[in-house]
Amino acid sequence: MSAEPLRVERVIHAPREDVFEAWTDPARLRTWWGPPGAPVLALDGELRPGGAYRIAMVEPAGGERVLEWTFREIDRPRRLVYGWRWLGGRGDDSLVVVEFDDLGGRTRVTVEHTGLPDERSREVHERGWIGCLDNLAGQK
Repeated sequence: MSAEPLRVERVIHAPREDVFEAWTDPARLRTWWGPPGAPVLALDGELRPGGAYRIAMVEPAGGERVLEWTFREIDRPRRLVYGWRWLGGRGDDSLVVVEFDDLGGRTRVTVEHTGLPDERSREVHERGWIGCLDNLAGQK
């Protein structure tokens, strides 16, 4: 049985188009993605429905971990939907929906992550999402 859906939101002090680009441009995404202590080592892929990003990150305890996003929906600059999977047999596939709401020069980013396998995974991912959004907000 899956954990309850995870929902995190944050207001970013930047226009919606800029925040969407920060989330989807590999060079920009690489500068803020990841929770504290888990910087991005490499990021590649293609932003298109059916395309995927592979994000290699340093684990806080050492080692490397690779995350794959498989894009299902890209509604620029309003919404992204992608499958989420840790490569190397580290967990089940789950789903992420990111909404970018225009607040007149600011953007409310809402992340909903569903299909996480259990409460422990949900808690770990919640800390990760909060860290990622803190990093993004700190750039704007």
